[in-house]
Amino acid sequence: MPKPAPLELPEGVRLEYLAEGGANVIYRFVATPVKDAKWPVSNVTINSIEHSSLPPELRGKLLRLRKETTVNTPYKEIAQNFNSVIRPLFSQEELVDQTLIRLPEGLIHRYNEQLRLLEISGRRPKKRHGGYLAVNEPFGLLITDMTAFDEPGTILAEFKPKWLTQSPSAPALARRCRTCALREMKNHEAREVAAKEQRSFCPLDLVSEHYEHVFRATAFIAGCNDRARLAHILYSSSTLRKLQSRQKASGKVGLYGPTGISQTTSLGMTLRDCTMFVKIPRDEKSPVEIRLGDLDLKCSTGGKAEYWKYIELQLIDGGWYHGSHSSQTLSNCSLRNTPATNRAPVQP
Repeated sequence: MPKPAPLELPEGVRLEYLAEGGANVIYRFVATPVKDAKWPVSNVTINSIEHSSLPPELRGKLLRLRKETTVNTPYKEIAQNFNSVIRPLFSQEELVDQTLIRLPEGLIHRYNEQLRLLEISGRRPKKRHGGYLAVNEPFGLLITDMTAFDEPGTILAEFKPKWLTQSPSAPALARRCRTCALREMKNHEAREVAAKEQRSFCPLDLVSEHYEHVFRATAFIAGCNDRARLAHILYSSSTLRKLQSRQKASGKVGLYGPTGISQTTSLGMTLRDCTMFVKIPRDEKSPVEIRLGDLDLKCSTGGKAEYWKYIELQLIDGGWYHGSHSSQTLSNCSLRNTPATNRAPVQP
């Protein structure tokens, strides 16, 4: 059977700038109020009027557009990798889904002009100035809307779980996990140039069997003031456990695995740099929505694979895993108080 043609974004759909990173800009769909409604307008909310004027395939979605970057991986390739490599690893409700959609002619030029106007008005982050949408990209990506824009009382916690298992090439008697070792190395470098240091949780706390360890990690997760509720959600999260399991299965990272360009290594590093979104409704009896995003397959070309191995060697040779570097003192790493005799060597 022939593959179905990609969706097409309707002409005239209005977009509102929401956020951006180094490689993409995210837009919210702005619907026009329904003029010919057949029900009393006084009996429905503004949100439901606007929502009803969007085509069904756009409801509950955001639009992601690609920026011109040095990597410039086409969205068609990103979508193919997502469908063939990432999607089989998780259930549909565990993923920030993405669907290829063809863009109307002229849309990229219009919204590049809008980005320039946002720069002039000061509504675009200064560090993003000068970066614009790729004019040769014919597609966008529809992604699951994990904002709480039109859901009063709903809160959104967002964080990167990082390495939920120790690096397979870490020293057997390590007193730091891979993430904590790297953070401490970077903080040492930051202090040398009087830059801001990073503070965050130990990823091993997130998947700990002890609730109090999970609670400790929530101190560093923005978006939810009710740490106890968030800790209980994470403590019982099957998605978090599944991500840990998928990371273990994709263990050809660190100093192990194929050299150079490899989908195996790319997948392993992608799973260790994704984002978890936790949408928590006001009503504690309503279901919590937990999804994983930022799962574009990482590119291991251009020296990236070599760089990942270089970092691992720095952590090992510099004593960062052992906690023996001269600048290392206190740490919130889960391994810092674990007796060395209780830790089995990690096998590649």
